[in-house]
Amino acid sequence: MTDGLTIGQAAAFVGVTIKTVRHYHRLGLVAEPERDGSGYRRYLSADLFRLVQVRTLAGAGVPLAEIGDLLDADPERFAATLDDVHRRLTEQIEDLTARRDRLHRLDHGDRALLPDRACAVLDRLPDLGFSPDYVAGQREALVLARTLVPEIFDSFLTRLEHSLDDPQSVELTKRGLDARYWDPDDPRIEEVAFTLADKLLANRALLAMPTGFQNQSDAASRYGLVNHHREDQAPSIARLNTLVEANLRAAGIDIPHQ
Repeated sequence: MTDGLTIGQAAAFVGVTIKTVRHYHRLGLVAEPERDGSGYRRYLSADLFRLVQVRTLAGAGVPLAEIGDLLDADPERFAATLDDVHRRLTEQIEDLTARRDRLHRLDHGDRALLPDRACAVLDRLPDLGFSPDYVAGQREALVLARTLVPEIFDSFLTRLEHSLDDPQSVELTKRGLDARYWDPDDPRIEEVAFTLADKLLANRALLAMPTGFQNQSDAASRYGLVNHHREDQAPSIARLNTLVEANLRAAGIDIPHQ
């Protein structure tokens, strides 16, 4: 190969584009060959070997900015640098895998925003006779709880799971939902609030807040946004929830107060 190859031939043989070869030249990764008598740059075997090295390292994920020093490094440093590249590639693969999994969860509705345990709770609601609107409200509340009050998300789920396992709690919840059609001053709301609070107090351990949660300056606001979600759509439900919380506080349960 005494006459050498044109840049187009060299690029084709190595498996890159002419633009890529010129980019390697600009970065100083591959020296530009001298021009021959006809004014063309001719790539000899040494040039092609360097191009292959750069292309291979770049294809393996080594940043272009590091390739020049790497090719000029001693064997020990070369091996150490490759180990570092391997570590970074592994991290990138893990990140891409996590992104792929999130995209997959998008195909499954709730699973994009909630863990499987929360989705299992939502899946139970229709079979227990709850309306699609209630399920949607609970879905929103769970997403908000996971985002705004992650400290109590697991305990919130535990309380929901426990209530769904108790037929009496299910019926009381449905009774509370009926209140949305009542006048906010309906005396039945007080009765339902007392009954719901009394049922919750039967398992006081499920109502406990994590240590230090109350001391956080924004705890009450975050908790309130979740616990009073959608109340603006039903004034009677707002009064019911307020009365339930008041009954719990009167019984010694330390609920964040806005």
